[in-house]
Amino acid sequence: MLSAGLLPSCREDKVIQPGGEVIAAEGDSVTLNCTFQTSYTVTSYLFWYKQEVNSYPKYMLKRDTYEKGENAPEFKIDRFGAKPKDKSVPLKIQNLHVSDSAVYYCALHE
Repeated sequence: MLSAGLLPSCREDKVIQPGGEVIAAEGDSVTLNCTFQTSYTVTSYLFWYKQEVNSYPKYMLKRDTYEKGENAPEFKIDRFGAKPKDKSVPLKIQNLHVSDSAVYYCALHE
């Protein structure tokens, strides 16, 4: 009889986001930091999501390590940007609106 099990992963891939609130005024700009660690040697993709109160996380944008990517249609590139640098892909939100108040998450995919 054969049995299958989970093999331990030797990879240590993760994203690191600073906790806490960011307070800013309408019309300001903010930058939310996200760094990642990966043992993957090809292209990695970093995703940003927005979660409003009593709602599910909404996909905002993705970037690869070569600065290529896309924004979801409701998150216009002139207000929502992310430029990879080293092992970091900070999210910059410009011209803040009250509706930008939410929890933001970054996620790594290889």
